Amino acid sequence: MAAAVVRGGPAGWWRWHRRVMVCSRTMASKTPVGFIGLGNMGNPMAKNLVKHGYPVIAYDVFPEACKEFQDLGAQVTESPADVAERADRIITMLPSSPNAKEVYTGANGILKKVKKGSLLIDSSTIDPAVSKELAKAVEKMGAVFMDAPVSGGVGAARAGNLTFMVGGVEQEFNAAKELLTCMGSNVVYCGEVGTGQAAKICNNMLLAISMIGTAEAMNLGIRLGLDPKLLAKILNMSSGRCWSSDTYNPVPGVMEGVPSANNYQGGFGTTLMAKDLGLAQISATNTKTPVPLGSQAHQIYRMMCAKGYALKDFSAVFQFLREEESL
Repeated sequence: MAAAVVRGGPAGWWRWHRRVMVCSRTMASKTPVGFIGLGNMGNPMAKNLVKHGYPVIAYDVFPEACKEFQDLGAQVTESPADVAERADRIITMLPSSPNAKEVYTGANGILKKVKKGSLLIDSSTIDPAVSKELAKAVEKMGAVFMDAPVSGGVGAARAGNLTFMVGGVEQEFNAAKELLTCMGSNVVYCGEVGTGQAAKICNNMLLAISMIGTAEAMNLGIRLGLDPKLLAKILNMSSGRCWSSDTYNPVPGVMEGVPSANNYQGGFGTTLMAKDLGLAQISATNTKTPVPLGSQAHQIYRMMCAKGYALKDFSAVFQFLREEESL
């Protein structure tokens, strides 16, 4: 091995060193894991790490979000830098690209105290270009960055059934997967850094379009005299069936255990959907890709935010359309 390092020069040594770090990370199963961002998604994700026996070192910009984890025995820190000082495996779950930049590269960010060889996994949904920018900054510090956004919502986060879309160096994937399988049932390697984000924004653009389509179809059927439960049953045994119709129906009274059955509380917020659709628009512009339905969906969710739906689940588009028809 020493001869191989000499032949490869510094680059060869670094490749060997990273292979050793991957191996050691995989073997050190229950070493502490840092978790930054304990909001609607981060909270249940971090709890699942605790359930699997991982000591968690937690931080959130809102201290009250950490109290529950302190009661569970987690260490609570004062900043992302403090997390990086105590853990060499860190997961971040943040609302937006600016939040991610601040947590990683800010005055008290992870990179201020990150250890060489650390594995940093970002499960936020952010601009793929920002993921690539952060990866470069992390690599300069001798650490590894992977983007691993999720699909499935709060319910799947609680149940540990999330889907992770992972981008980064393929040799690091198994080390990341060890942690991610504690929080998800599907962990998919997508390619280089940024491809996880690319998969996520494509998925959410399609989700928004299908939810609007489901809401429109259900609303039309109701106005034509169909019982909403009957119409949903017919759609779900026909070619119009989709996740928005059979698992997350937007019409109150059709399904139990979904936001439409609870005044559109919980779930995936309209503001977040508008943000993700904005990311899809930026990527479409950058790649000169026509996305007329994605663009229209973005405008609809932006209008919803302006008309009082910002904090409601994105399936409230059904209610929004019902109100619009009465104007």
